[in-house]
Amino acid sequence: MLWQSGVFRVNADVNERVMDSMDLEREKGITILAKNTAIHYGDVKINIVDTPGHADFGGEVERALTMVDGVLLLVDASEGPLPQTRFVLRKALEAHLPVIVVVNKVDRPDARIGAVVDEIYGLFMDLDATEQQIEFPIVYTNAKQGWASLEQGALGTDLKPLFELIIDRIPAPTFDPEHPLQAWVTNLDASQYLGRLALCRIFNGTIKRGQTVAWCRAGGTIERVKISELYVSEALDRVAVDEAGPGEIIAVAGIGEINIGETLADADDPRPLEVITVDEPSLSMTIGTNTSPLSGREGTKVTARLVKNRLASEMIGNVSLRILPTDRPDTWEVQARGELQLAVLVEIMRREGFELTVGKPEVVTREIDGKLHEPMDRLTIDVPEEHLGAVTQMVSMRKARLEQMVNHGTGWVRLDYIVPARGLIGFRTEFLTSTRGTGLMHHVFEGYEPWHGDMRTRQSGSIVADRVGVTTPYAIKDLQERVSFFVEPGREVYEGMIVGENARAADMDVNVCREKKLTNMRASGSDATITLIPARLLSLEQALEFISTDECVEVTPRTVRLRKVVLNANERGRLTKARKARG
Repeated sequence: MLWQSGVFRVNADVNERVMDSMDLEREKGITILAKNTAIHYGDVKINIVDTPGHADFGGEVERALTMVDGVLLLVDASEGPLPQTRFVLRKALEAHLPVIVVVNKVDRPDARIGAVVDEIYGLFMDLDATEQQIEFPIVYTNAKQGWASLEQGALGTDLKPLFELIIDRIPAPTFDPEHPLQAWVTNLDASQYLGRLALCRIFNGTIKRGQTVAWCRAGGTIERVKISELYVSEALDRVAVDEAGPGEIIAVAGIGEINIGETLADADDPRPLEVITVDEPSLSMTIGTNTSPLSGREGTKVTARLVKNRLASEMIGNVSLRILPTDRPDTWEVQARGELQLAVLVEIMRREGFELTVGKPEVVTREIDGKLHEPMDRLTIDVPEEHLGAVTQMVSMRKARLEQMVNHGTGWVRLDYIVPARGLIGFRTEFLTSTRGTGLMHHVFEGYEPWHGDMRTRQSGSIVADRVGVTTPYAIKDLQERVSFFVEPGREVYEGMIVGENARAADMDVNVCREKKLTNMRASGSDATITLIPARLLSLEQALEFISTDECVEVTPRTVRLRKVVLNANERGRLTKARKARG
């Protein structure tokens, strides 16, 4: 759309993922933050907001829906609607926004366009869409080649059908010409020259640079502030303007402490809009300072004050996060929508120079009618037929309830489950191992159900270093047949650090620093060359999935280490005996 609206030169060198500005977004191939752009088609300006597809970043979706007048629902011609599609569509229907369905990648060899369209209709009906909402238009596209068609099976030449459908079906902004100014703050940004920028959607009235407006704060107070700078989006840039009117998405500077959900209104007649509310978080984990013996060697930000300030600043721009204190002054509980959102936060902080200790993710429970309830997720799995039995067994151990099973006749089976959210913690790595990397899984929050009882999701134990030192090939060689190691030879370890995975359920303390001693008969470095199995180096996400309740992850700018919460082996033993004695 950007290309065909004339944003770029014909010979311009443009990134494929031009809207994904964060390094982490490009590395992971996902959208994390909602971003807006604007294009011109004829005499019409179209503001476009690109939202994340992953349900963990649902707060970005809910915020973005307050800025728009309609939705393009993008669906893969082969995969069809996924749990994330259900989440986004449900929010759009609740907001009574018109929907245009875009079936993309229609050129895929395994495309099943007709079946996917039927699934989309079924999804609208499942979500109790009105008769008017179900009468949605469908456009078939090949985004890579840049064409769209309104007829299934017909090839297009450009995106003109899509542009015209947007202008025809998405209504222009509605406003009352006599109504005073109302601009809703839906996002925040920052400029090294201007400070905090408030991204707003203007619902009524006009706003001018240098104008004094009423700042309606979330607590109910109203302050008079001056708009020092005013910008609107043009393609991928922000352009300074003197005035903006209804329907425009603007960025304003000059209000240093403004927050999401607040309103900029007319100074003489302030009428605040409702504060933006989003769904409650369903997962939590602890984040604190690095307390390991190796702390302070790689990071530049290691104090509790810096960690606390960074978490507080993240909560300002991320409305779906909650930060709660714990019984320790250097540790905080962070609640979010899912594992991925928490992992992305930790990854961003480590790249900024922080050293952290991160606990195991846990679900956020609720008490409803006097009974304990836990969050449930809708899980969709696509798996080759030969792995169906193994996957079914894995999911059943997590107390999942099968909702639907469909065999498309292509050698792949789709399974839909309702599963406790805690059952999916650590599931992805085991799932990919069992399906040899071929399986696909997606999940989204479904609701709350009564507690499903205890479940054991990890069948293996941990290999724990019993002393400070440097790992040696000689020590690893004797253990590698029974152990999957996470560290390579020559790595510095400490007592309580997890260095591998035990095939059995129990933990095992080992000496991975043992050296071959010099004797009267031979030198310590002689004998045959030692052959070692390559270590399994865990990423941050894999480490968070692996750890158990008495374990945590040490995160530094260059290293991810696993460790026990209590490092001393004798103390861990006493705590284990005490827990068993209490029953």
